Amino acid sequence: MLLPKAVLAVAALAISPASAIWPVPKSISTGNLTLSIDQTVAVTYNGEPVRISFLDYLMTPPCREYLAETRLSDQTQQLSYAKGYAPPSGANFKSKDIVQGGLERAFSAIFQQGLVPWMLRARGSDFDPNLDRAGRVSKLAITQTEKDTKETFRAVAGAVDESYSLTVSAEGEAAIEAASSIGVLRALETFTQLFYRHSNGQASYTQLAPVKIQDEPKFPYRGVHLDVARHWFEIEDIKRTIDGLSMNKLNVLHLHITDTQSWPLEIPALPKLAEKGAYAKGLTYSPDEIADLYEYAVHRGVQIIMEIDMPGHVGIEEAYPGLTVAYDKQPYQLYCAQPPCGAFKLNDTKVEDFLDTLFDDLLPRIAPYSAYFHTGGDEYKPTNSLLDPALETDDVAVLQPMLQRFLSHAHDKIVDHGLLPMVWEEMVLEWNATVPKDTIVQTWLGEAAVGELAAAGHKVIDSNNAFYYLDCGRGQWLDFDNGNVWQALYPFNDWCSPTKSWRLIYSHEPTDNVPEEAQKNVLGGELPVWTETIDTTSLDSLVWPRAGAAAEVWWSGRTDAQGKNRTLLSARPRLGEQRERMLQRGIRGTPITQLWCEMNDVSRCQHDE
Repeated sequence: MLLPKAVLAVAALAISPASAIWPVPKSISTGNLTLSIDQTVAVTYNGEPVRISFLDYLMTPPCREYLAETRLSDQTQQLSYAKGYAPPSGANFKSKDIVQGGLERAFSAIFQQGLVPWMLRARGSDFDPNLDRAGRVSKLAITQTEKDTKETFRAVAGAVDESYSLTVSAEGEAAIEAASSIGVLRALETFTQLFYRHSNGQASYTQLAPVKIQDEPKFPYRGVHLDVARHWFEIEDIKRTIDGLSMNKLNVLHLHITDTQSWPLEIPALPKLAEKGAYAKGLTYSPDEIADLYEYAVHRGVQIIMEIDMPGHVGIEEAYPGLTVAYDKQPYQLYCAQPPCGAFKLNDTKVEDFLDTLFDDLLPRIAPYSAYFHTGGDEYKPTNSLLDPALETDDVAVLQPMLQRFLSHAHDKIVDHGLLPMVWEEMVLEWNATVPKDTIVQTWLGEAAVGELAAAGHKVIDSNNAFYYLDCGRGQWLDFDNGNVWQALYPFNDWCSPTKSWRLIYSHEPTDNVPEEAQKNVLGGELPVWTETIDTTSLDSLVWPRAGAAAEVWWSGRTDAQGKNRTLLSARPRLGEQRERMLQRGIRGTPITQLWCEMNDVSRCQHDE
């Protein structure tokens, strides 16, 4: 039997596809022993045996016969890990249920959706290990050292300990220790990445034993923003995105759920919103579907933050007329950033009554699952109030106190329901609005805003459009007639071109150019996915694996244990492997290099000066 090799430095780890943990752990050492793993592995949680329904199912004669016939081909996607197991519904979450679901998914990823790494090895090579004399992973002992509370599952950013340790001994005894069930989920995702499927389809193995990992995130807020108003997305599309977030140790899905283009969110107290605002009958999210979505996310260590944008980006005139101005007015450039326009009236008690009805219906239903509610506030133009018969002014000095009253009314209601507000940066930086303590301000206009807000004491999320906008580079989506406008906008690039490649995303950290004393107020980052030209057919390929590039920076930091910047050369093979693992689990991300480069040493595709 081979002796364990010396501890690998993180940079050395990244060179070997066999050690391609993503995101890279804070501390890791590995050996070169081969261990197999099978369905007989004994699992305990806090000393008590855990029965894994998926493993029980794999052991049944019909399943074993089926798997033997198909040799774990793509057809096995039909065999859900949930055979015999369904997570409890409702907001009364229990740690054991969270861990149980994580275990079901982890062993499904290893045994059902395991990666045969032919695409990561030289063409024609015999990369499968001989398992005849290999040891076996016989135990997985999970210990949660602290008790979860209700706030664990609807946590304020930074309030949950996501750290964990993971070991696999040379003798095949694996152990996970974490303070919270969320930390256990993060450890289980790492555990799945230790293993490959043998190409014979009958075994899974690691070649890294013994393994020792200590890990924790650098930034507490790590998210993706998904606009579900510009195009319709099925619940399954959103759930698949949550799966991808969990695989990459991202922990927030920000749902921009309404806009002037559509209102797909059903509000029973205001039924006309969805009846008049949905793109078509049935293209709406019911209260039960929203609750199910939030629960699905919590069970995967992801918090959903819903956004109803205001006072701009509001298109409810057909449903409840008289509460808004400028709906679908032309030329739209005078009143909004894109058609159709629409904004709430300021200084109007009827609008405040509407918000009370809206929030009293919606917020009690989502408060058990989330700590935050986002009120938007981006791209609001004072010219909207020129069309309000009660105001007829665009004087910011006159309108600012009215906007402050509007925002304070909305935010007070949100706080009363036990949530914290989030806003886009314009409300604070352009409108000089005062927001409640611990409100998160989300920035998108550049690094200077991050530093300014953080230095002023605000909690800040970085969504810098120069690095993080995943929809950029797809060209204009508006139409142009021949003439001066056509000539001025040729060749019809969008406003934030070019495309933000994974390499560009990987080069940026939210605290870049933020004074050191203010960096504690930068909570992390979020990748916006505005969907004017994105729908379910392209969602996966535009988000993944680029979002994974940000995930590693936000989890691991851009520098390694020696203080050196992680290189693109070290990251690319690992990110490529993460994409392959995601493909096996049904998330169809786009390639980041040609297959020949994936199969060969990274130096073979390195650009020479």
